[in-house]
Amino acid sequence: MPTKTLRIPTTDGRADAFAAFPDDGERHPGVLMYADAFGIRPALREMARELAGHGYYVLVPNFFYRHGPAPVAELPEHIGEEARPALVAQLMPLIETHTAERTVSDADAYLRFLTAQPEVGSGPVAVTGYCISGLLAVRTAVTHPRQVAALAVFHGPVGADGNDALARITAQVHFAHAETDLSSEALGELNAALDAAGVDYTSEIYPGTVHGFTMPDTDTYNAAALRRHWDHLIPLLDRTLVND
Repeated sequence: MPTKTLRIPTTDGRADAFAAFPDDGERHPGVLMYADAFGIRPALREMARELAGHGYYVLVPNFFYRHGPAPVAELPEHIGEEARPALVAQLMPLIETHTAERTVSDADAYLRFLTAQPEVGSGPVAVTGYCISGLLAVRTAVTHPRQVAALAVFHGPVGADGNDALARITAQVHFAHAETDLSSEALGELNAALDAAGVDYTSEIYPGTVHGFTMPDTDTYNAAALRRHWDHLIPLLDRTLVND
């Protein structure tokens, strides 16, 4: 599986990024994959390679590039209970400076770069988000309705911008929530807002999960939930992205 380390021009500099894509000389639909708060690392590179193996060009930008190249914090091989509080404390100020304005500006640059790659087809793209980047993924889909045909968010704050933002989503959607992130009552309210907006979606709590369940290098990882993640994500992309 070919991979590249890239630098994406933005209004505030250059964002380092990782890309994976099929080795067949053909053009494939593009997927903008936002990492979780811990950023680009071996676990994310492996997820990008796995998704690329299904026939997609996957671009993973370092959305903390203003603070340096990934990883912006020193990460252990396994992010366990002992390491997590200090890492979160280190990353939280970076998250707080990543404003909605920066998210939208960066999304413009990421999508422009992604769709300009010679290995990427001319059709619509997908956006995926994990953890805090679920908010980035939603904002990207909302501000690029003609480009983003599929939106998938896993254990992320999808409703943080309110129902007005959800109502502007035109992509097909899958929202996957951890049991520790969303109550059944809150899920019902979210889904009611999506229904009212006419969004084409699935939105569910993955059973037996805690926040971060997709990440195999953390103590919150749930292997069954990661399989469920792929079982939802791949069909969503296959039915919404065309290989022009």
